[in-house]
Amino acid sequence: MSSIAIASIVEGHGEVAAAPLLIRRVAERIDPNLYVVLPPPVRIKRDRIAERFDDLARAIGYAIGLLQGPGGILVLLDAEDDCPKDLGPNLLQRAQAPRSDIPVGVALAKYEFESWFLAAAESIRGKRDLPDDLAPPLDPEGIARVGCAIECRLGESTLNEPTNQPSPRSLTWTSRVHGPIPSTNATAKSSV
Repeated sequence: MSSIAIASIVEGHGEVAAAPLLIRRVAERIDPNLYVVLPPPVRIKRDRIAERFDDLARAIGYAIGLLQGPGGILVLLDAEDDCPKDLGPNLLQRAQAPRSDIPVGVALAKYEFESWFLAAAESIRGKRDLPDDLAPPLDPEGIARVGCAIECRLGESTLNEPTNQPSPRSLTWTSRVHGPIPSTNATAKSSV
């Protein structure tokens, strides 16, 4: 069995818990025989990714130190009000700059990471007390405040990201893959 290490850089507390689960599930679908080593994600605040702060370069350096053996880094951020098509290549270039010998990928949710959860609603319906008829909205990535949409769809009065994100993410994309993961058209990735 071959193995690979994937260090991740995320922005929110919820993504710290959810990203490794999501990465593992996607990796299992791609190659069930691949053992994926996932060190704890490196957290970077969204407002600190601007070039003037250089926090992305520091986060990349720290993530490289977490890799034990062959692998790469996945930067997983919300584009929020920025266009993923414009932001992605810029972030990829800056993320590759510290160490061009390490594969780096950048995945940007159009507004928020949680929109991917909405897009995959059918794959987790009926699990963990979710409604049996749970369906994705027509344009999950067109929703700017996904937390509110999740609360409305699931009937939850409060959405605590660190608590609620990991459970749904661990189910997402496990029962079936819904084609390309949302936002991949605007995702920048390095060649491996």
